[in-house]
Amino acid sequence: MPRAGERTHFGNENVLLEDKQGRVNDVFHSVSGRYDLMNDLMSGGLHRAWKDVLVSAVNPPKSDRNLAVLDLAGGTGDIAFRILRAGGAGTRVTVCDINADMLDVGRDRASERNFAGSVNFDQGNAEDLAYADRSFDCVTIAFGIRNVPRIEHALAEAYRVLKTGGRFLCLEFSSVDVPGFDALYELYSFQVIPRIGGVVTGNREAYQYLVESIRKFPRPKPFARMIEGAGFRRVSFTTMTGGVVALHSGWRL
Repeated sequence: MPRAGERTHFGNENVLLEDKQGRVNDVFHSVSGRYDLMNDLMSGGLHRAWKDVLVSAVNPPKSDRNLAVLDLAGGTGDIAFRILRAGGAGTRVTVCDINADMLDVGRDRASERNFAGSVNFDQGNAEDLAYADRSFDCVTIAFGIRNVPRIEHALAEAYRVLKTGGRFLCLEFSSVDVPGFDALYELYSFQVIPRIGGVVTGNREAYQYLVESIRKFPRPKPFARMIEGAGFRRVSFTTMTGGVVALHSGWRL
């Protein structure tokens, strides 16, 4: 439980920890219908290549061998559908997201794509998962962990629900490490993305928050230490596109 009066960042604001989740929910409620379109516009389509790297790391079997995947904060189903397309008949994905609007989008898309029998959509909090210990072979989260108020709680829960030998994979925005490109990326993030968000979704403030949340997120090495602190072993990360994103990996051994 958070300590009374404990505070955290919400974009540039300093807010009570217990208030952050509601503020984040409001952001995603407002953009849920066009969230994946905005991902295309913001990244120039690069988010698709980044997510392909994540799915390759999951490496779902193409046979009927069972693989149970938990995808956190993946309400629209984008990661789940990619895993299912890459895997065989034995691959099953459970999507857990705290936002009901995002889950509604995912359920509709699952029906349209004939994935309804292979994926479940559950409303839940990544900090307090309703699943039994050692329930999943793999836990994934893509561009969602920075929106969790207590990241260490979510990492501990991911560890708890993983089977021994299971893998945690986290795709998240990172810190650009190429001189010159870092300034351009900063300009694009803080000047262009909120304007695109305002035009496409009608909510510029939501995308101002999202880019601010990237700036506040730990750099790869400190975040890797947080993953190790949750109990994971063989922790590693790989940066992509000059450090724009990083894929973090850890195993429950």
